[in-house]
Amino acid sequence: MKLSPVALEDAFVRLEPFAEANRDELRAALDCDPDAWNGMVAAAYGVHFDGWWEAALQAMKTGSRIAYAVRRLSDGAVVGTTSLYEIRPEHRRCEIGSTFYRPEARGGAINPACKRLLLDHAFSNGAIRVEIITDALNAASQAAIRKLGAEPEGVLRKHKITWTGRARDTAQFAVLDDDWPQVRRRLDERLAALA
Repeated sequence: MKLSPVALEDAFVRLEPFAEANRDELRAALDCDPDAWNGMVAAAYGVHFDGWWEAALQAMKTGSRIAYAVRRLSDGAVVGTTSLYEIRPEHRRCEIGSTFYRPEARGGAINPACKRLLLDHAFSNGAIRVEIITDALNAASQAAIRKLGAEPEGVLRKHKITWTGRARDTAQFAVLDDDWPQVRRRLDERLAALA
């Protein structure tokens, strides 16, 4: 498995690897909805942005993460971020996460379009397992992950410490290479209905 930090695009979004050119737009996009950051391991709004940005760039240098700015194609606005991370070529697995969208970009085509691009990038480049995890308290996120077609695998208790210091239980889901054709078909049908 070899994942490269290349831009990914469909009819709805363009996923742009972090670069100085999209830094300020991303900062502006993430500087909202502080309560939504409470379940995240790291915060990226306001004063938290610079440290979060630098950590993401460092992980990209080591090859363990590809962090993306999410650009909505209908108006060209950067509306959030998502990543392929915990990239483990030796196990042919990675995770999709560190995802945040501005409130007006939630629902609709943005999230399924991003997930479709990221899953395809991973499986087309040799992944056999892609995990999607979220705070066990975040029912909306879990519903969105289930709607994608990812299989629930349980809850990892006290799995991560959030930036607020809370020991977070993590709901874990995965899509395997065996699942991908059916998941891809469902996502394609869903996105076609939103076009």
